[in-house]
Amino acid sequence: MQSYDVVVIGGGVVGLTVALTLATSELNVAVIDAQVGDQSLDAAPQLRVSTFTLATQTVMEKLGVWPLLDQERLCAYQHMSVWDQDSFANIGFSHEDVQQPYLGHVVENQNLRRALWLKAQQSKHISLIAPKKVSKMVFGQQESFLTLDDENMLTARLVVGADGANSMVRQKANLPLTFWDYEHHSIVATIKTSLPHDNTARQVFTAHGPLAFLPLWDQHHCSIVWSQQEPITKQLLALDNAAFAKALMATFDMRLGICEVVSERHSFPLKMRYARQWVTDRVALVGDAAHTVHPLAGQGANLGIMDAVALAEQVIKISEQGKDIGLSKNLRPYERWRKTEAVKMIATMESFKRLFDGANPVQKFVRDIGLSAMDQLPRAKQNIVRHAIGLSGELPALAMGEQRQG
Repeated sequence: MQSYDVVVIGGGVVGLTVALTLATSELNVAVIDAQVGDQSLDAAPQLRVSTFTLATQTVMEKLGVWPLLDQERLCAYQHMSVWDQDSFANIGFSHEDVQQPYLGHVVENQNLRRALWLKAQQSKHISLIAPKKVSKMVFGQQESFLTLDDENMLTARLVVGADGANSMVRQKANLPLTFWDYEHHSIVATIKTSLPHDNTARQVFTAHGPLAFLPLWDQHHCSIVWSQQEPITKQLLALDNAAFAKALMATFDMRLGICEVVSERHSFPLKMRYARQWVTDRVALVGDAAHTVHPLAGQGANLGIMDAVALAEQVIKISEQGKDIGLSKNLRPYERWRKTEAVKMIATMESFKRLFDGANPVQKFVRDIGLSAMDQLPRAKQNIVRHAIGLSGELPALAMGEQRQG
């Protein structure tokens, strides 16, 4: 039976970030996942992408992950353009507002996961156990006992649930969950455009939900995230590619010219999930296992990565103090901090969603005035951008550029 200080269930971006941050100490970590993470990228863009803030980039640089990314498949976006459909309201953000070379990067999820996996393979403190699943989990007073699907067993002083929105760890630990349905589904696809995106992320708010065009590494390719009410989503998915592209161009006001669908179209339901308890003895949750938010601000992945670093830094601190890393009372500072950040993000996203939902003319007029007024307030815009891209606010030490030697 192999014993570890920490076992991370889930070898995605968030779980691997936990492991690599912990590996800057002398703690021994195992990561268990059903899939190995070093698969090469296909030539075509991946459907699932994320927008990463400067704070997330700093984390990846300090962990030695950023150089392992396929650099040719990164898009550093410098501008953001947001507008309300069929109105005069719009607001623009620029890297020049905050004196930075760019606002962030659009990165394919698999590009980052592969880089994290390759870095984890180099660490003497990390064991990657894949492709494997946990078939049984028992939480004891001093440690947890895990049985894999090949009957091998291991123990851990702390189990980290980084296993996504339907977290088995959360369920096994009986951690209560609050959730509601956003009544939206998101459609994702890769789109070829006749006009270049000019390293600008664009989002239009419609009466039924937002549509985002995220710039990819090729000037004429974007990844779209189109959030609509479920009946409309079904109608859109039933269209052939040509008809879907026409609907897309009409909704997007032809901002990037002629659009062509060059990938499959997938959709997924949007639900808000919030674990009312993130830690218990021997267990801690991070990322989507603890919370999911509406994708309209593209902050879900960044929120999860900051969870990962914050938890790892707290565990290292506990260990260096000679205390038990698996006791919930020692993990409470992590829980209080990150729950607060998650609640703020959930509340902000819900406010945005409600503000831009529907075509009520009075509500539309108010938000149009508000958007246009905000666009004329440089100091307010600067504060919004600085917070959104991770230049202000409370951040883990690693995200602020502080590096441990491990």
